[in-house]
Amino acid sequence: MTTTKKPESLSFEQSMQELETLVSMMEQGDLPLEDALQSFERGITLARHSQQKLKDAEQKVQILTTQNGQQSLDVFESDN
Repeated sequence: MTTTKKPESLSFEQSMQELETLVSMMEQGDLPLEDALQSFERGITLARHSQQKLKDAEQKVQILTTQNGQQSLDVFESDN
């Protein structure tokens, strides 16, 4: 296991980095079954934590972009 920090104490980026590391280790197929199961469990926990962080960020953006109950976003036009 790469780290034992609680997912709640990790930033989104830290969670994703650890998840990528776990997936890479598991894809190699060299882990004993017990370690693979522990890695899988940790990965599920990290994925759920990351999904919640994204959901929270999305809600915050919606709140910040809504004025008087209506969306106030403009169309984005790229310079390219």
